Amino acid sequence: MSDWTGILELDVQKNQYGKTITKNVFFQGAFKVMRPVYHNGSNQPCYYLLNPGGGYLDGDTYRMRVTVGEQAMVTLTTQSATKVYRTPTKQAYQEAEIFLQGDSHLQYLPDPLIAYKAASYYQKTVFRMEKGASLLYTDILTPGWSPDGETFSYDSIRLKTEVYLESELIVFDHIHLNPGEKPMDSLGLMEGYTHLGSFLIVGEQSDAELEEKLVKVIDEQSGDFKAGISQLSKAGLSIRIMANTTQLIERIFKDCHCLVNKEWFGTEPHPLRKY
Repeated sequence: MSDWTGILELDVQKNQYGKTITKNVFFQGAFKVMRPVYHNGSNQPCYYLLNPGGGYLDGDTYRMRVTVGEQAMVTLTTQSATKVYRTPTKQAYQEAEIFLQGDSHLQYLPDPLIAYKAASYYQKTVFRMEKGASLLYTDILTPGWSPDGETFSYDSIRLKTEVYLESELIVFDHIHLNPGEKPMDSLGLMEGYTHLGSFLIVGEQSDAELEEKLVKVIDEQSGDFKAGISQLSKAGLSIRIMANTTQLIERIFKDCHCLVNKEWFGTEPHPLRKY
């Protein structure tokens, strides 16, 4: 693909003082990254990704490449929700390839994806991790407002996620929501819910004890939702939540995120402060 709507490349590394800093950054077109924010004076930067155009339109294409250097720790998030508008002729597309070098840690926590009426979107995200690296990654899918009040008015949402650990494929997750093919409230699809959240926790620290603690955190939540948690083939866990509001999924993920940070690093995650 040659004419990208937006391109972003970011490399970070740990310096001699233990602080993660920017090694290289490049962006072009309708895809940018803000200067890193070190919340509460920590050594771990947070980078805010943004789309100056305000949303993804017909035929838009975006590419992101990120490298997290050895022992570096970084958070990636978006400035706001990713909004996909009507795509009458060609789907919007985004691909990301993220490299985690030895003993590095990445928290990739984008705001929800909102697909509006007649929107088609395809996202491919590939993580390539070296030994000792760890990853926290979330996605929340939300149906956008429709003038006729239809709940699932978008045409298609397709998310493909791959995680490689030492070149071995340990996660292949393919979500394809296509309301035109089958009723979304049917068994095996959304089953009466409208919002879908996914949380990948990948790291050698993941074990059955962590899974039990996460189950307890989820069981203690109030509200109408369905949840599932399962072990990956190696070094990780996957959580899936179905609900009817973004806020409920975000609250559950926040509590799970806090637990993992406490278990792995003995710290609380920094608030992202997007307001």
